[in-house]
Amino acid sequence: MNAIAEFDSLSGREEFRARHIAPSAAEQAAMLAALGLPDRETLIARTVPDAIRLTRRMAIPPARSEAEVLAELAALAAENRSDIKSLIGLGYHGTHVPPVILRNVLENPGWYTAYTPYQAEIAQGRLEALLNFQTMVTELTGMEIANASLLDEGTAAAEAMALALHVQKGGSRLLLAAADCHPQTLAVVETRARPLGITVERVAFADLAASCARKPFGVLVQTPSTTGELRDLAGVIAAAKGAGALAIVAADLLSLALIRPPGEMGADVVVGSAQRFGVPFGYGGPHAAFFATRDAFKRQMPGRLVGVSVDAAGRPALRLALQTREQHIRREKATSNICTAQVLLAVMAGMYAVWHGADGLQRIARRCNLAARIFAAAARDAGFTPRHGAFFDTVTLDCGDRAEALMAAALARGFNLRRVNATDVGVAMDETVTRADLERLTDALGEAAGRSVTLPETADPSIPEGLLRTSRFLRQAVFNSHHAEHEMLRYLKRLEDKDVALNRSMIPLGSCTMKLNATAEMIPITNPGFANIHPFAPAEQARGYRTLITRLEQWLCAVTGFAAVSLQPNAGSAGEYAGLLAIRGFHESRGEGHRDVCLIPTSAHGTNPASAVMAGFRVVAVACDRDGNVDLADLRAKAEANASRLAALMVTYPSTHGVFEEAIAEICAIVHAHGGQVYMDGANMNAQVGLTSPAAIGADVCHLNLHKTFCIPHGGGGPGVGPIGVAAHLAPFLPNHPLVPEAGPASGPGPVASAPWGSAGILPIPYAYIAMMGEEGLREASEVAILNANYIAHRLAPHYPILYRGAHGFVAHECIIDCRGFQASAGVMVEDIAKRLQDYGFHAPTMSWPVAGTLMIEPTESESKAELDRFCDAMIAIRAEIRAIEERRWPIGDNPIKNAPHTAEDVTAEVWTHPYSRQVAVMPLPFVAAAKYWPPVKRVDNVYGDRNLVCTCEPMESYAQAAE
Repeated sequence: MNAIAEFDSLSGREEFRARHIAPSAAEQAAMLAALGLPDRETLIARTVPDAIRLTRRMAIPPARSEAEVLAELAALAAENRSDIKSLIGLGYHGTHVPPVILRNVLENPGWYTAYTPYQAEIAQGRLEALLNFQTMVTELTGMEIANASLLDEGTAAAEAMALALHVQKGGSRLLLAAADCHPQTLAVVETRARPLGITVERVAFADLAASCARKPFGVLVQTPSTTGELRDLAGVIAAAKGAGALAIVAADLLSLALIRPPGEMGADVVVGSAQRFGVPFGYGGPHAAFFATRDAFKRQMPGRLVGVSVDAAGRPALRLALQTREQHIRREKATSNICTAQVLLAVMAGMYAVWHGADGLQRIARRCNLAARIFAAAARDAGFTPRHGAFFDTVTLDCGDRAEALMAAALARGFNLRRVNATDVGVAMDETVTRADLERLTDALGEAAGRSVTLPETADPSIPEGLLRTSRFLRQAVFNSHHAEHEMLRYLKRLEDKDVALNRSMIPLGSCTMKLNATAEMIPITNPGFANIHPFAPAEQARGYRTLITRLEQWLCAVTGFAAVSLQPNAGSAGEYAGLLAIRGFHESRGEGHRDVCLIPTSAHGTNPASAVMAGFRVVAVACDRDGNVDLADLRAKAEANASRLAALMVTYPSTHGVFEEAIAEICAIVHAHGGQVYMDGANMNAQVGLTSPAAIGADVCHLNLHKTFCIPHGGGGPGVGPIGVAAHLAPFLPNHPLVPEAGPASGPGPVASAPWGSAGILPIPYAYIAMMGEEGLREASEVAILNANYIAHRLAPHYPILYRGAHGFVAHECIIDCRGFQASAGVMVEDIAKRLQDYGFHAPTMSWPVAGTLMIEPTESESKAELDRFCDAMIAIRAEIRAIEERRWPIGDNPIKNAPHTAEDVTAEVWTHPYSRQVAVMPLPFVAAAKYWPPVKRVDNVYGDRNLVCTCEPMESYAQAAE
């Protein structure tokens, strides 16, 4: 080897791959030996059907080192003009991320690697943070209840529309929307309305009250309007309610610190974005939307809801409330397909309010308003006419023929303004605007006007007296206790320590793919070049983003085998919906819009039937056989019976039972033969990449969970990205956007998210992952994920039945263990095992899905053999504990499994009455003591919480009463 070749060989380009794929070569050999296999290739040959194996490599470049990829991403970020301050508005505003929140939440794996808080006892920290968010939203909006966040403002408004349709009694299908709502919000609402047969009519705000005589089921208004106007909404709200419609208000959250909240005006639903509460632009996301409503609609409210309950000892404890609303359970009867939240961003926004408190928020709001008033006064001096006399932070100027001159003069001084139309220019002030900014903006006004203009010393009020807020808000203790940085730092640390995240132990969730979220992948997202770009900034200012997006789309096309990809869907549920809209659009383009039947196996993800209904399809269930595979005979019968109306089949591959179905190509062929399209749910793509592909199995469209297979962290239940890949014939029906034509084809169905490329701010994460893994690394990751799953199945098989295996006796990337027999033998339910795992320091696998009474385990390639063994040791020890109950060495009602989890308070109490030792309770195996996790609460009582629903922090008065 010559010196240069040797130098290149020492580049470290393979190091990341070896660090991401945790089992070493020796560990892999040991696991293969335990399985009786000579190598990984033999395992894959016996797991993945030969008929669908890829015969050529994916068109993805070779791996690069961490340093090389970070340098490349820094260069791309530098191509984005973060030095230009965007005062465009449209629901996106500059904000200062408090450094204590930036470092200790956004950049902290204790927060960003956690999972959805379904296991409440080990999620008390993030549940409390979400309760803070819910409380903040109800306090600012004046509403009675709020959820734990939604995807973005546009989809939140669409969810409000769906709620209004569901609860109204008159049968109307008309939604009236103020024409001056944000255009992207209106577009998303219209996209979502079309498949449901809803007519959305845009009406001038002045005509809304009179138009309510037409008996709509809902009325949507925006405050302030998209051009910044403040109006008293009481008249329109009263007219809507008088007509039997629900009044939906899209509101700017910061404005509500100064302005009378919609709840006090009678609103039924209030939605919006919490982005400007300390969450960067990120070229459109991710950001936490909020959804608040009246208590009467709590059971129809979409998304997740955190509630206060008690634990087994009667102490306060939090958990997700009213889970029967979840689409996983309701399936085709669901009224929403939302299966996620924007938890990490909601935590940030809630902590922004904790950090600033009511006084701080009012100070920021007053400063934004004063900046707008100063600018408006300067504009008048320059001869421009503000369109509105009442405004909060956004001023729209009638510039006549000088609009372009003002835009150019502002840009030359470092500002993006909004070109509203041929004559009007909008300027949205935010907390980042400085006095120097105001001076430069005043200079721009003078240049455009051709006269000298100076910064005015006086500014007229812009909020009418009758619209000023008089009610107090955020009086709860949490918003008044953490304004010193030491207090805030310690508060965040206390909450973090209550939770189990990937920085503590493996999270073996089937179908959720909790893999390494590498530090190198996370670093770029806080680079100002990615973080500080407005989603509607001029294209030439986002060249780095556009390059990244194009390359990532190409790589995902290579992974899926498809012709085109859309990155717009900002969650897996949004991806499902967008994929189904593509199928719907294809059929309509061929004159077959009557095709409305969607076949869905009974084993499918719960979101599948919910998404199908939202997309206007009629769900027909297809049976599965005893091995968990799609029943081919039933599929043929259902396809033939519905041949004239068959639109699609939704199928998960590998199956939700953790098996590569041998007949998948035949399944796809049956559907195609009867005129349907095949939608593949990509939740289990971590077993496919490099081995097979959606195109190879015969699918026409699939969504990818970038927060699973491609390493975007779960963030405690969000953010996610759910792009879709499609075959060439479906490419014309990908999502598009009204404000950015290049974001999708003109023939598309409209946007499914507010921003053109959805949650673009976190796309550097999968980009870095793919770039550092390379084609070979991605394929190896799939192989080792399958190896790890089979090793776990092998170790647990002598102790628990393994429910499903493939034709050669192997599982795919996950396995299902059967726990149903323990109820009869020992009174032990699957939930008891899940809670007992907490004493061992582990999050439970996926519980009772897809089969009730089972645990579905997915280890991923990122877990070492040592960690797999620790988990298996814990599960085997729990089986021994069950055996002790079966043999009546421990009573059925008093044993470490039924009493789990055990808290520090339990084992430090003076009296211990249980028939097992304290050590068995909390240190059941030697490895537990090395890094003991102490559950902060005992088992949470869900029934009590739902019967006594409390979904906000306690008011200050309760603390005062407690002290008396």
